[in-house]
Amino acid sequence: MFDFEKFYKCLTRYGLGKWNEKFEIIIEKAVNKPDGNLPNWMQTLSELPDIETEGGINIKDNAFVTAKARNNIPSEKLIELKSSLKKLCPWRKGPFDLCGVEIDAEWRADIKWNYLIDGISDLKDKVVLDLGCSNGYYMFRIAEHNPAMVLGIDPSRICWMQFEALQKYLKYPNVFYLPIGFEDMPENCEIFDTIFAMGILYHRKAPFDFLRTLKYMLKPGGELVLETITVEGDERTVLVPEDRYAGMKNVWFFPSDNALVVWLKKAGFNNIKIVNKYATTIEEQRQTQWITTETLKNWLDPNDPSKTIEGLPAPIRTIITCKR
Repeated sequence: MFDFEKFYKCLTRYGLGKWNEKFEIIIEKAVNKPDGNLPNWMQTLSELPDIETEGGINIKDNAFVTAKARNNIPSEKLIELKSSLKKLCPWRKGPFDLCGVEIDAEWRADIKWNYLIDGISDLKDKVVLDLGCSNGYYMFRIAEHNPAMVLGIDPSRICWMQFEALQKYLKYPNVFYLPIGFEDMPENCEIFDTIFAMGILYHRKAPFDFLRTLKYMLKPGGELVLETITVEGDERTVLVPEDRYAGMKNVWFFPSDNALVVWLKKAGFNNIKIVNKYATTIEEQRQTQWITTETLKNWLDPNDPSKTIEGLPAPIRTIITCKR
């Protein structure tokens, strides 16, 4: 169904071929997992129109990841492209502009990217992991910086299909998506120069185990780029929601910045730096024609937007880097 041979060759090219067999087993298990929606999504991918593009991306207005067509595209082909991409809704991360079709996703992920890019290490020639990569938006932004390889992992099948649709036109030879979860990754693999773990920490029941596992997925000296929701307080302050937080299920711990630094030190990281801290706004996360479910506006207190509807502090996000 999908050919991962280019991924294995890329691992081998960068001296990581000893992990090929392990990944083959993991990928085969993940790809063959039953999913009743997959045949329809696969059909949608096959219906995407062939449009000759230049490959790679351009950034338009510092927002859209753009695939540029080589020639003028007939309007009927653009209608066909938009119709096919709509069948892959909901689009959570973006925005994208594919050959003139603008995908205005729920998250303006370019906002977060602009908050972090000047505070992280150079990505040129690096082997990079994007953990919980969604449809690959950040992978494509990373690819702007000429890394050796970008690997994204996310068990979401719809995000995988969106990534494949995007790659049909963006054509990045060194950007790969594996439809697997964090727990599926080889332990102590020491593969990556940089790991992005954004919007993941608060979904983990055992945050210290999670952080230590990430440390040993990094090469010695490698960098973790961590982004998570935080609260105000000292090194002992941690919010544990009783149930949901801003409508989200499966959330566990929201530390203060000070507590997060302690956590990272305890997990064995050093050179810890807070890159940025900012509030999530309804301009960054909102409902569009590409995402019709409830979103941030629905989960903030209408009388006091500094609080969620559960009465908890509204989302503040901290971006922090540290080294193994």
